[in-house]
Amino acid sequence: MRLMSTAAVAAALACLAAPAAAKPTPAEHAEALEILTQAVAFRTVIGHPDQAVAYAEAIKARLVKAGFNPADIKITPSDGTAYMTARYPGRDRTKKPIVILGHMDVVEAKREDWTRDPFTPVVENGYVYGRGSVDNKFDVSMAVATLVKLKRAGWTPGRDVILALSGDEETAMATTQKLAAELKGAEMALNADGGGGLLDEKGQPVVYGLQAGEKTYADFTLTVTDPGGHSSRPGKTNAINTLAKALEKIGAYSFPVMRSELTDAYFRASAPKTDGAAGEAMKRYVANPEDKDAVAELAADPEYVGQLRTTCVATQVAGGHAPNALPQRATANINCRIFPGTPSESVRQELAGVIADPAVKIERVTGDGAIDSPASPLRPDVMAAVKKAVNARYPGLTIVPSMSAGATDSMHFRAQGVPSYGVAGLFMKSSDDFAHGLNERAPVAAIDGALDHWESLLKDLAK
Repeated sequence: MRLMSTAAVAAALACLAAPAAAKPTPAEHAEALEILTQAVAFRTVIGHPDQAVAYAEAIKARLVKAGFNPADIKITPSDGTAYMTARYPGRDRTKKPIVILGHMDVVEAKREDWTRDPFTPVVENGYVYGRGSVDNKFDVSMAVATLVKLKRAGWTPGRDVILALSGDEETAMATTQKLAAELKGAEMALNADGGGGLLDEKGQPVVYGLQAGEKTYADFTLTVTDPGGHSSRPGKTNAINTLAKALEKIGAYSFPVMRSELTDAYFRASAPKTDGAAGEAMKRYVANPEDKDAVAELAADPEYVGQLRTTCVATQVAGGHAPNALPQRATANINCRIFPGTPSESVRQELAGVIADPAVKIERVTGDGAIDSPASPLRPDVMAAVKKAVNARYPGLTIVPSMSAGATDSMHFRAQGVPSYGVAGLFMKSSDDFAHGLNERAPVAAIDGALDHWESLLKDLAK
C-alpha cells in the first residue's frame, strides 16, 4: 500500500507558501539517502528470507552504532520472510509505548521489464530508482535515520518508542498479525505506509492526507451446482443462468450509506477545496447527510463512492465443463470493500438476502490476510502533531483525514485495539508515483522534509 487515495487529490488545490522548516545538515541528508539506497538493494520479496533478515540486520547495525542496546532489537525469521522490533527506552517505562510501523517487504519486480535493475539502487536526475524506493522503504528509511539522529543527540522520549517492521505486508500479513499481538498494549501506531503529501506538477503542495481508517477487504465465492446433463435436453434449472441472476441482483444493489467521524471530517475538509459538481455535492452532504441527491452525485463518482458505503462487485466468474453439456457448476468471486466497523459476516448475510435464492451458496474466502477492524479516532493530540509537522514545511496546508480502500499493517493493529495513523513524511507528485509498478522512484528532494516530519511527530507524541 502506498500514499493516499486519488480522491484526496481534488481536495485542496491552493497556492501556499514555500516550505519554512529548517533543513537537516548535509551529513544527515547524505546518511538518510545512504540508508534508503542500501534498503533498496535488498530483494525483500516474499520467499527470500535471507534478504529480509539481511535487511533487518543492516538496520540493527545502524541503530546499535548510534547507541541502541543490541538486546532491545529482535529479528525473527518467519515463513519465508522476517520481522523485527527495536525498542528506544523512554523515561517512564510504565507508559504505553508508541509504535513506528512499516514493512520491509516489496512487490516482486522483473529485471527484463524495468529500465534499470529494480534491486540495484540508482540515484539519477534527482530520484532514487528501485523497487521499494517509495513503498515502503522511503519512510522506513527516514524513520530509521531519525531514530539514529535522536539517539546520537542524547534525546530520551517520555515513553518507549518501538520500531516495528513487518515482512509480508504485501501478501498474507502473517508477520503483521504477530507484531500486532505482541504490541497490542501500545498507545498508538504511527504507520510509515499510509497518508502522505501530494505536490502538483509544479512542485507546489496540494494536500496532506492522514490515514485513520481502511476498509476491510473481503472476497466471497458464489457457487451454484446442478446435476447437469446433455445440452440437447435442457431443463428448468441451469447453474450458469442461476448464477447470472444472482450477479445481476448484486450489481443493482447499493449498500446503505454509512458515516463515521473520519468520513465526516474528510468531506468537511474536502468540500471547500473541490471544484465542480462533486464539490457542490460535498457541501450539500456536509450540511445534510440525508440529502439523497448529494449522495447520488457523490456515489456516481468512483473517487468518492468508497467513502460513503460498503461496495461489492463481481470480479471473476467460471462455469461449465464442456460446450455440449449442461453446466454442473458455476462460480463467481464477489470482492467487497467493507466500511470500517462492519463485520464481514454481516455483509455475507446481506448479500445472501439480496440474492434471495437458496440454490446460490455464498462463502467468505479465507487466507487473504484481511481482518475486520474499526477506524481510529481522530485524536486531538495526533491531529495537532501532524498539523504542526506538515505546516512547518508548508504553512497553512490542508490536512485531510482519509479512509483508505486498500489495506495496510494498521488494519491488524486497529483490530487489537491500537489506534493507528498513516503519517508518512513523503511528499511527491502523482506523476512520480510508480509504487507497485515499473521503474519505481522516490524524489531525493523529499528527504529533508521527511526527516523533519518524523522528528517533529516523535517529539510531540512520545511524551
